[in-house]
Amino acid sequence: MNSLGIDKEPKKTRVVVAMSGGVDSSVTAALLYEEGYEVVGITLQLYDHGEAIQKKGACCAGQDIHDAKRVSENLGFQHYVLNYQSRFKDKVIEDFVDSYLKGETPIPCVKCNQNVKFKDLLETARDLGADCMATGHYIQRVMGSRGAELHRAIDPGKDQSYFLFATTQEQLDFLRFPLGGWTKDITRWHAERLGLAVAEKPDSMDICFVPNGSYAKVVEKFRPGALNGGDIVHVDGRVLGQHEGIINYTVGQRRGIGIGGGHTENNSPLFVVGLKPDKNQVIVGPYAALARDTIYMKDSNWLLADIPAEGLDVEVKLRSAQPPLPAKLYAEAEGRARAVLAAPAFGVAAGQACVCYAGNRVLGGGWITGSENTSIPQVA
Repeated sequence: MNSLGIDKEPKKTRVVVAMSGGVDSSVTAALLYEEGYEVVGITLQLYDHGEAIQKKGACCAGQDIHDAKRVSENLGFQHYVLNYQSRFKDKVIEDFVDSYLKGETPIPCVKCNQNVKFKDLLETARDLGADCMATGHYIQRVMGSRGAELHRAIDPGKDQSYFLFATTQEQLDFLRFPLGGWTKDITRWHAERLGLAVAEKPDSMDICFVPNGSYAKVVEKFRPGALNGGDIVHVDGRVLGQHEGIINYTVGQRRGIGIGGGHTENNSPLFVVGLKPDKNQVIVGPYAALARDTIYMKDSNWLLADIPAEGLDVEVKLRSAQPPLPAKLYAEAEGRARAVLAAPAFGVAAGQACVCYAGNRVLGGGWITGSENTSIPQVA
């Protein structure tokens, strides 16, 4: 059994590595090549910044492709570039745009993993005769009593388990994540040791197809006229001001609402507590109005045998950077599920994910469709 858990010699084991051009995937490919595996690097051409913002010559994805190609050429393993722009546009960008127009807060990185990297690319890896596909994600694949399990990365600051909740058991059986047991400083040390040109390349913090973090510009480009103005309404029914498009707001937002102060007796801050695209309204209220204790999900994916009818004690993350919260998980029909929190959470947004854990193990999760506070009447 080799280091990837495959009963072959490394030199007879073909591994497709998804190479983004960054340091993590480059180190993954280089280390596997160093171990003697037959490595095939694949980089996906997913988007063009010029198309996204209607500005010629703005594509910078080419630099990432160049960096991945340079790593493979310097080390001497095969590397291919596949044009997935059409698939990425249909499955990720269009979904991102439509989600914002519905008043949701989407996570395109999850959609990309779910519908492109771990679906289309994984199928391509199989077509190439690969024994497995490796990525540079910070998450652990652990063999349990029932087979492969997903576990959080060792480094909590780099853990990407929230973004990989939609990984199916079939995909997990084929995937490998060599960096999940490392901290980032170890990855960079290996990059320097191996002489990789990307050793000092900074981590990408933005959504790849959203230049400078301007979501509204991308939405406006794909849906002209989407920035329609409307009312900013207090939960008590008062119209407090006007907005220039609900896509500029997200649930939980406090700053930049655009209504100034003086709307409450004690001048306490107001938060975005809801978005109503059908009425083109932004609903604001006090922090307490954000409280939610029940989360509803759709299109759920589970990496466990079953969820008992009486519910399952879990911990849930409702945003990637938030700490996990104790909850009871209930499965419902047609891929739906419900999580009842032990204590209310604040700033729960439709379009985000509710990811469930048992300790460090990722049990799966679903897309948040709505939420409520069952202890009080709904305010938004």
